Order: sequence, then structure tokens, then C-alpha cells
Amino acid sequence: MNTEHSGGIPDEVIEAVLQHNDIVDTVGKYVHLTKQGKYMKGLCPFHSEKTPSFTVTPERQIFYCYGCGAGGNAIKFRMEIDGLSFPEAVRLMAEESHVPFQDGKGAAVTPQNKELERLLQAHEWAAKLFHYLLKNTEHGKAAMEYLRARGIDDKQIDQFQVGYAPDRWDTLVQFFEKRSFDLKEMEKGGLLSPRQNGSGYVDRFRGRIMFPIMNRSGRVIAFAGRILGEGQPKYLNSPESRLFNKSRTLYNLNLAKGAIRKQGQVVLMEGFGDVIAAWDAGVQHTVATMGTALTENHAALIRTLTEEVIVCYDGDNAGQNAALKSIPILEGAGLHVKVAMLQNGLDPDEYIRQYSRERFVDQIIHGAVSTTKFRLLNVKKNYNLLEEDGRAAYAQEAIQIIAHLTSPTEREVYLKELSGEVGVSLESLKQDCNLARQTLNRRQAQGQQNNSRNYNGNGAQQGNQPSRGGGSRRQATAPTLLPAYHVAERRLLSIMLQDGEAAHTVSEQLGDAFNIPEHAALAAYIYSYYAQGKPPDISRFIASLQDDRLEKTVTSISMMDAPLDESLRGMDDYIREIKKFPKQKQIQQKREEMLRAEKSGDFLRAAQIASEIIALERQ
Repeated sequence: MNTEHSGGIPDEVIEAVLQHNDIVDTVGKYVHLTKQGKYMKGLCPFHSEKTPSFTVTPERQIFYCYGCGAGGNAIKFRMEIDGLSFPEAVRLMAEESHVPFQDGKGAAVTPQNKELERLLQAHEWAAKLFHYLLKNTEHGKAAMEYLRARGIDDKQIDQFQVGYAPDRWDTLVQFFEKRSFDLKEMEKGGLLSPRQNGSGYVDRFRGRIMFPIMNRSGRVIAFAGRILGEGQPKYLNSPESRLFNKSRTLYNLNLAKGAIRKQGQVVLMEGFGDVIAAWDAGVQHTVATMGTALTENHAALIRTLTEEVIVCYDGDNAGQNAALKSIPILEGAGLHVKVAMLQNGLDPDEYIRQYSRERFVDQIIHGAVSTTKFRLLNVKKNYNLLEEDGRAAYAQEAIQIIAHLTSPTEREVYLKELSGEVGVSLESLKQDCNLARQTLNRRQAQGQQNNSRNYNGNGAQQGNQPSRGGGSRRQATAPTLLPAYHVAERRLLSIMLQDGEAAHTVSEQLGDAFNIPEHAALAAYIYSYYAQGKPPDISRFIASLQDDRLEKTVTSISMMDAPLDESLRGMDDYIREIKKFPKQKQIQQKREEMLRAEKSGDFLRAAQIASEIIALERQ
């Protein structure tokens, strides 16, 4: 395997990680598995199901879900379940199983990059310093009073490692100098800022309550500082750095991920104080976007843990507009979305303090409404329903929202409610809704027609495909009935994965002449794998791919149950079937060409094509 594609991690490290992380043990920490013959079965953690279709094969060290198509080896499972890149998953698993970690030059890869590790250490030290200063010094006294007035007690301060950066220029500068940290590196990591006159550095955070931001493993990668008193900006975040990417980071995910899996949903908020208050109220499956707009990366990250989201943004106009914008992003990732409705412009923290924890849980979280209901309520506030014009305008806008629903039952429920609100008969509203749906269907048909121009003749989109993105990946990928040549290619690849000599035979007789591009690519990888002298090992082979589509395809092929001896006897037939298909395709094209010649009256050309078809059939 080319180490460039695996984050500089050599084969032997990846293989050692796979040897030390049995697939059953790895999956069993997240999924309850029961033995069924030579397989282990359980409910898929990547999509909602009531009947187990998630299968672990100990013999081959792979997992595969027949429902959503997710599959791979132990490393792939950790990537999917924890939202990690391949290098991150390998490093984490190596650390957990005490596998020696060397890069290609013989230097320790954990830490792979010394500067990166120093930045992580600096952030850890800074978090401890700020926390100490808040709780144990005069500097932090005012900040402690403010936090307690906001209902944040010592237990929560310790839980979330809240701290305080004194209103001084050089608290961190002096701290880092004493510990021989490179101040230039600390600036690159977002902890210090250069002086305006260019003569050294100053603290980036001053006079602020400090909220450490952690990655999924619980390591501090950034800070958000809330100003104490008046001033702008109210919140100051660490800048983007090698450690911190706002569009890929959710506050509190490190603490919340267990509760998210247990609850089967996540509550999405906007601020740190909201998350802390919700946590104290018993809503511990809560994360926040830290004042930045929700991104597709955030949604994809959430999708690795759960399928359901409750959006609980501030109750003011800005918060409600942000909630509206978040809905298509979350639904686009395949998530089921509900919206918590906060009254009187309150944020979650204020609501809990003004009313109670119990009321927040019962009325706001448990009372979250569907996205359709939320959109209707959001539109309704713009109209005066005491006036006829207001009712008519609201009805028309509401119908456009309801028309998007695919379920007739859902449409009727909302139309009945609308009928009562605006005093228009249900039948009239249904007629208007049906007209709106016809318009929508025409637009969708036109859009599909336009999109089809971007696809090639095989139904595959031209150009490189993006790697998985949340919900779109969670669809079954293989049709139930496959053409004979397709089945033959899958069976042949299954044999090749289990037998190096068979792969060599296929290489000589067929080479890359597979009819399906993905199968041709897999064959090339298999030839290369055995050329390196490696033994048959499906889990190791999957680790060498680093391609999401190919990994899914090879895992699906690996689940074929035909005994190897029986499959080997059919090898020649499979090869013949694969070679035959291009000729069959050519014959079909010739027949179509012959029919066109006959229709146009060119019987001489038709006869010539007929003789070409006979020659092809003889071949």
C-alpha cells in the first residue's frame, strides 16, 4: 500500500492494528451481537432497523450491513462510528492497543508530528491554568460570581473545565516561556497574538471566561472566551489552526457521544451556556455549533452517531432563522429533524433558569415539533389572521409548504388544521394543494431531465464521486437481480480474494477486461496486493484500498457464501461469461443498427449487418 494515501502510516503498523483489534471485540463495544452460525448479528448502528441486518464475520474480520450497505474491517468501523479519518482511526486504535507506531523513516508517528503534539500539550496546559485561575485566585473571583449567577455551579465548572483568562497581556506568554514552548508555534496554534509593533507576543484571550473546546477523544484543541462585562466581540473563538476546524467541530461531542447513541438522537444548540444548562437538566445528548453556522460537515459528523436531531436554537428571530437554514442541511445528510420551540425569544439557558429543568425537558425537548409544523408556525406569525387578506395569504404560503410532503396522510392532517385556522373548506385546500404538487412534480421532472445529461450511459455520474456524506451512503447499493456477467465478475473476485493462485490465473486469462469499472479497479488492486507477496486476508486487503466505494463493493462481495472449492470449479465458466458480454453487447447494437437500416429501406446495408451478426455469434 502507498503510505501517502494512509497518512504516512506503513503497512506493518496497519496490519498490527488489525491483528490487535478483533472485529467482534471492536464492534461489540457499540453493538449487541448474537451468534448465528459462523456469523454474529446485531442491529445496525448506522441506520434505524428493527430486524438485525448487520453482520460480523469473525473468520474474515469484516462487518457488513445488508440494509444500508455499510461495511469494512475494524478500522473502517471505528472511522464510521467515531467520525474519524483513516489515519486518526489507526492512531487511536494503535494507542489503545499499545501497538508501536513508526512512520516510514523510523520516527515515532505517535505523535506523528512533534509540533502538533506540542500544540495539544500547550492547549491542555492552558486549560488547566485557566481553570486554576478561575477557581483559586483573586483574578477569577468576578468570573466565578458571574457563572454562579448564571446557574453554573462548581460541579459544572469542573465537568466542562471552565476557566478564566485574566485581563493581562502576558499571562500565557510568561507561562509558555517558563516551560520552553516556542512562542511562534503558540501563535500558529491560536493561543498568542503578535504585538502590533512586531516585538514579541501577547495573550490572545484576556479578561474572558474560557470554555475549552475538545475533539472527540477529549483533547483540548481550541478555546472560546466570553468577555466578562461589556465589550466586543462577546465571544472570541480560537482561529482555525492545524488542530481546530470550526466547520468540523461540535462543542461537547466528546462527553455527549455515549448519551447520543443511547438516546438515539442528538440535541443541537448554539451556545456553551445552553449545553451546560441542558446537561445539568439531564439532557446530556447535547452539542453546540459554537456560534458558527451549521455546515454539511457538522451534519455528516452527527450522522455517524445517530439518525435523529432536535434543533434547539434560541427563540429570537436570529435563532429561528438559523434553525430554518439548518433543516435542509440536516435532512440532506439523511437525518430525521425536529425543532424545539422556545417562547418569548429565550435561549435554552434562560428558559431553564426562568421556568425549570423539568419543564424544559417535558415541554421543549419532548415537545419538539416536526419541521413542517415549525415552518408553518414560522410563516403564520407574519400574517394577521383576523383579516381575510391575511388568512388567504397565509393559506397560500402554508399550502406551498404542505405540498412538499410525500405522504397523503400527513398532507391531510396539516390541511385539516389549516382549514380550521383560516376558515376554508378542506376540499378547497386539497384542490389548491394538488395543483401545487403538480407544479412541483413538473419542476422535479425538469430537474431530473437536466441532471440526466450529466450521467454516462451506465447510469454512473461522470467524474470523481465524493466520498460518503451522511445519509446518502445509507442506501442499499446492490440490485436484487444482477445480469449474468455481473454475477460472474463478483464470483470471480470473491475467488481471487481467497486464493492468490486463482488471482494469478485470472490475471493471465482476463487481466483488466472486467466489464464493470469498479470490478476492474478491484482486480488491479488484488493483482498488486499478491505481487507484494501478501497472503489472502480480506481485512488487510480492505485496509490497502482507501476508497470508500471500492471498500463497500469488496465487503459486499466478501459476504458471498459459495464454498471456495465449488467456486474454483466454476472459474472457467465465469471467465467465459465475462468475455462473452462485450460480444453480446456488440451483437445487440448490430441488431438495432440492422433494424434502423431496414426501416430506412437500405436492405443492402441490413444484409451486410446480418452477416456481421452471424460472424459475431459464431465467435
